[in-house]
Amino acid sequence: MEHKIEDLINIFNQCFAEEYNTKLVKGGDEPLYVPANEHCPYHAIYFARGFYSSGLHEIAHWLVAGKARRQLEDFGYWYEPDGRSEQQQRLFEQVEVKPQAIEWILSNAAGFRFFASADNLEGTPGDTAPFKQAVYEQVKIYAEKGLPKRAETLRKALCAFYGTVDLIDLQQFDVTRI
Repeated sequence: MEHKIEDLINIFNQCFAEEYNTKLVKGGDEPLYVPANEHCPYHAIYFARGFYSSGLHEIAHWLVAGKARRQLEDFGYWYEPDGRSEQQQRLFEQVEVKPQAIEWILSNAAGFRFFASADNLEGTPGDTAPFKQAVYEQVKIYAEKGLPKRAETLRKALCAFYGTVDLIDLQQFDVTRI
């Protein structure tokens, strides 16, 4: 199955452009979320280099962010750049569990391969197995209790577009493959 970024952009924008005044936009080297301002009348989620996986990842961060955080550039999060120490990496992973769990669920809905991202190529990621397990445990929580409203809206739209089963089936999620 081919995964075109134009399809992801269209699906996202159809779901959220009107109600949330938010659009997914192909970006440059680095992802960035910019709330509406005097230069742009809508909130923009820029994803890196036109990669489908980057689009899903940045969308997941938007889906996790509450209303107040969606008014702040990059949702008001700190970002320690690539080259993090193992201790900094553990802090980074704590804020990545929910977005990456949602990203995995959305990837599954799109029939797209998910890889957990340590996002620390120049640093010392250490043992990533506990992080991957935490992401999987969060997927299980979402499967049991349901996704937040916006995440569920997009999951269903991806299932419809890609013709995948409209269900979070835990048998489709294998922590050893991410």
